[in-house]
Formats: sequence, structure tokens, C-alpha cells
Amino acid sequence: MTDFKGYAVNDLVWAKMKGFSPWPGRISEPPAELRRIAVKKNIPVRCIFFFGSNNYAWIEETQIKPYQEFKEKLLSSCKSAGFKEAVQQIEEYISNPEKFQSLFVSEQANRPDPDVEFNKLREAANSESADEASVNNTSTPAALEAEAEEQQPTTPITAKKSAAKKKVRASLPIKLNAVKAASTTKARSIGNKAKAAIEIEATSPSPKRKRKLLLEPVDSPALNLDTFSPVRRNVPVSHLLNRPVTVARPATPEIDMSSVSNALQSRNIQASNLKFGFLGLGIMGCGIVKNLLNSGHSVVVWNRTATKCRKFQEAGAEVADTPSDVIEMTDVTFSCVSDPQVAKDLVFGNCGVMSANLVGKGYVEMTGVDPETSQDIAEQIISKGGRYLEAQIQGSKNQAEEGTLIILAAGERLLFEECQTCFEAISRNSFYLGDVGNATKMNLVLQMISGVTLAGIAEGLALADRAGLQQKDVLEVLELTSMSSEMLLQKGNAIIKGEFPTHQPLKHMQKDLKLALGMADGLEQSLPITAASNEVYKHAKRLGYGSHDASAVYVRARF
Repeated sequence: MTDFKGYAVNDLVWAKMKGFSPWPGRISEPPAELRRIAVKKNIPVRCIFFFGSNNYAWIEETQIKPYQEFKEKLLSSCKSAGFKEAVQQIEEYISNPEKFQSLFVSEQANRPDPDVEFNKLREAANSESADEASVNNTSTPAALEAEAEEQQPTTPITAKKSAAKKKVRASLPIKLNAVKAASTTKARSIGNKAKAAIEIEATSPSPKRKRKLLLEPVDSPALNLDTFSPVRRNVPVSHLLNRPVTVARPATPEIDMSSVSNALQSRNIQASNLKFGFLGLGIMGCGIVKNLLNSGHSVVVWNRTATKCRKFQEAGAEVADTPSDVIEMTDVTFSCVSDPQVAKDLVFGNCGVMSANLVGKGYVEMTGVDPETSQDIAEQIISKGGRYLEAQIQGSKNQAEEGTLIILAAGERLLFEECQTCFEAISRNSFYLGDVGNATKMNLVLQMISGVTLAGIAEGLALADRAGLQQKDVLEVLELTSMSSEMLLQKGNAIIKGEFPTHQPLKHMQKDLKLALGMADGLEQSLPITAASNEVYKHAKRLGYGSHDASAVYVRARF
């Protein structure tokens, strides 16, 4: 029977989330917005406020330790800038708790529900509208009231009453407008576009206008209908109203396993005697595994959607049921999935990598992750006797299928050498950059440059179109300048066609920009242009273009 500590609110602790180092925190009352989680039998959970990041999470008591008791032991568990800031913050809290009270406002037990508050405001607006309707139940209410006042004898008292009535009548529309404005403001504050649209709907001039409002971000000036000047209203806005409905993403054609790329045919590759595993058969993974098989490597594959494995099984690959099975069946396993969270789920989740016998096994992380995630995975793999290498990939779907990617690797040098035949099959060059973290940093820098550049070409073509220029002429001239590149021409042509076939999903590009901003924040490096570009990608993703190619960022730039 586990002996639980029985922590109390305000106790200072070290709390560990799966996949992360122990972090300084405080036992807290859960804020209203923190959802409850399913509790495992006989294992209590505690709401933890994490210093540094200033957020909350539910943590099992088995993953919590007293702060002072384990302080010396755990101070060296992580060396990131964020961790050092969190430790400094908790020490400041110990010295002066009152200084941090503003951080814990959200823990108030009786905090009002924003939805309830919004409904109260809307009911108040409806009530005011009903009162106004009951008073003004004739076609000319002002004339009737004026007539009634004229029939009454004029005295100082009746004169005062008449003036008071006129004052109330004059203020009534102002009160109604104030209630409507308050309702809209409240809707914005809780981030609910649908509720904001409900309040605006009554004043929207047309169905097209209503549709435009629903597509605008909640902080858009378009929601404040009263702020438009008369001059602005007279400007033709047909091009703004005809915003596109999200188009269906072009179907990604199934990979042709029978063909061998020209690049692979030109190389004389002697396949390694090792057995390799591959986790993830997405846009990049399919091309990589195809080239591994075509170059004679022995491969075991796994994918969350098992049907994707069928073509590779027919081409000679073995199929495993779980990630842990892949580890058990192979010498070296590659992982190439969508984002850092999925990468951690493969390692730490049910039937994941950590549940297998890792002694002597190699693990190569090809997912685009941040340095901290890569370091966390490396520590856990190595702690169980495994070996770790991060191998970040630069390139698109076409380059993965052609075998012309660029590999950026860091970690164990011997494992890098053992993977050389694989890297020769899938890339035109591979670089070893030293310690774990260096490859992920390099990849984020390159992705940041790529994302900002693509946002620039999208805005340029949008401006050219608005100025009456032919977009294809812009690309033809661009191709003759020193700015010409394969990426700009490929993405520019996709923009002109308006089809956006997926070579690199827009949501993945936005993810990399976000990770680059996170890395810069930890290093106190300002990235204003990247931050602005990230917002453009985020907006395009909200419009439904996350699974389209990154060139679909043009939709946001144009409209």
C-alpha cells in the first residue's frame, strides 16, 4: 500500500509531469478553467501551480516531493533558462509571498462562470429592449407623450416631471447601446466568437456581413460596428466580403512503391546489416521508408493508422503492433511523427518505447521538436541503457521521396556512424553537430527563416494582385533575380493555382515558428518579424487551412 504524503494548499513542492524534469511548484486550489481529470484508483492528485511558467496542472501525489527536503538533490535535474527562472521565482516567493498574490487570483473558489456572466448581460439587454418596446408601443410615441403633456396644466412641479421624462427618454438608447457593447466586450474577453456573433447578428446589414464577422478574429476592429467613419463606409468592400470558404485539401496521392528515385539509383549504397525500425508513416515518413527499402535495408514499421503499413509490408517491410514491439525487433529505431507531444507519447505512453528493453538499442528522433523535448527523451532513453541521436530533417515531401533531404544530427557519434547507410539512402548530405540539442536548434533556425520567407512571398503576391499586376509575371521576374530559389518558385506557383497540395503542412510550419519563439524567449532574444509571421500562420490555421500546404498562408495574406 502506497504511503501518500497528504499535502496541503500552499505547500511548496517539486512536481514532475511525464516527460519533464521535476519542477518547482505550489499546492493550489484549482482555478475555474482547469478541467478535472480522471483519477486512478487509490492515487490522489493535486493541483500544482508551476513557478516560471505560471500555469496549473493536475499531478499525482506519487510524482510530488517536498521542496526544501529535495532542493539540493533536484536543483541539478535541469539546466534550462526556464528552470533557473522558476527556481529563482519560488525562492522570491518564500521570501515575500505577498508579492505573488496577484498570480493566484484565478484560484478563487467562487469565481463567476464567464458563460453565466455573459448570459446575464444578454438577458439585461433583452429586458431593456422589452421595456423600450412596451413604452413605445405606438408608431409615434413621442408625439403622444408630447400631446398628453400639453393637455396637463403647467405648474412648476409638472414642468420638472416633464423635463425628467425627456431626460429618461433621451438616455434610453444610450443605455441600450452600453449594454450591447458590454455584452460584446464580455464575449471577446472569454474568447467565444460564436457568442460575439450572436450579439452582432441583430445589427449586421446582410448575410455576407454576418459571415465576414464570424471569420474575423475576436479582437478585430470589424466587431465594433460603431467605430466605422462615414468615409470608410463609402469605400467599396466587395473584395473583403467575398472571403473564401475553406477549400478541401487536395488528396495526397498514395506513394508509388514500385519506382526508384533517380537520386537513389545514382548512389552505390551497401545496406547495413543492422535491422531498423520506423515509427510514423506520414508525409515525410512514407518517402523515407520507401528509400530505405529500395536501398536494401531491413525495416520494421509501425503507424497509428495500421492500414498505411500495408503497402510497405508488400514491399518487404515487417509490421509491428506497438512502438515497444518495434524496439524489441530492431537494433535502431527512427521516429518521425507530427509534433513534440506525439513524439513524447510514443516514448512515454502506453506500450511506448520506454516499456521495451532498451539496453544497447539505438533511438533516432527525426520529429521536429524543441531542444528541451529532445533532451528529455534522450535522458530517459539513456537511463534505460539505450543510445540516442536526434536527426532533424530539412526538406519537403518530394525531397523525402527523391532521397534528397538534409540531415542535421546530434547525440551519440557512434550511432550517427551506424546510421550512415540509411542517411545516404534518404539524403544528399548529413551533418553531425555535436551534443544533443544542437540539431534541433539548427533546424528551428532554418524553419524560422523558411516560414518568414514564405509569409513574405505570400504578402508580395497578394499586393501584386491588389495592385493589378499579373502574379505569374512577378514570379518570372523573381526567377531571374538573385532572390530566386526552388522553394519560392514552387510555393509561388501553388499560390497562383490556389490548390496548395501538401508538401509541408501549414500547421507544422506554424508549430516550428512557435518552437523557435519559445527557444528565443528562453535566450531573451527578440524575434519581432517571426512573431508577426507566426500570427499570420495561426490565422490561416484558424480559417481551416492547417492541413494544407504551408503556401496556404496566402489565404490570410490575400483576404
